[in-house]
Amino acid sequence: MPESSVKIGLLSDTHSHWDDRLTHHLQGCDEIWHAGDIGHFNVLDTMKSIAPVRAVPGNIDDHRMRTELPEMLEWHLQGMHFLMIHIGGRPGRYASGVRKLLDAKRPDVFICGHSHLLRIERDKSWDGLYMNPGAAGKHGFHQIRTLLRFQLYKGQINQLEAVELEVLR
Repeated sequence: MPESSVKIGLLSDTHSHWDDRLTHHLQGCDEIWHAGDIGHFNVLDTMKSIAPVRAVPGNIDDHRMRTELPEMLEWHLQGMHFLMIHIGGRPGRYASGVRKLLDAKRPDVFICGHSHLLRIERDKSWDGLYMNPGAAGKHGFHQIRTLLRFQLYKGQINQLEAVELEVLR
């Protein structure tokens, strides 16, 4: 039987906010990945009611969430190696220690949040893809709430789309 693709919903920086738009755009995902600043366990529980969740805590998440979620996640799926943390910086300006981590781990895809700015970029310096889904919540300086959806199949990302949820200002 042929292996099927895996549909992923990727978001970050919900800051305790959840609404029907998020549910609508994540419905049908095989997994939901959250790159930190979840805010409240209700958000985590809601995501888990839609699909299995991979999540890391962010700088606004409380002690309980930091105890229950790993600061960094590393996994393999569909022949790809993923690494996710909350505060990662960006290509050319990575947060302290991240560049060494990328050099040591060499993921195919590095995922982070924190900046509230959606950005996807190939970084030739460590030969991987940088992904930040922006912010799906309403708190912060961002003007548009965003998330990413894509499919994984045999070592490739397909059907990558940036979803604009709402203009805030």
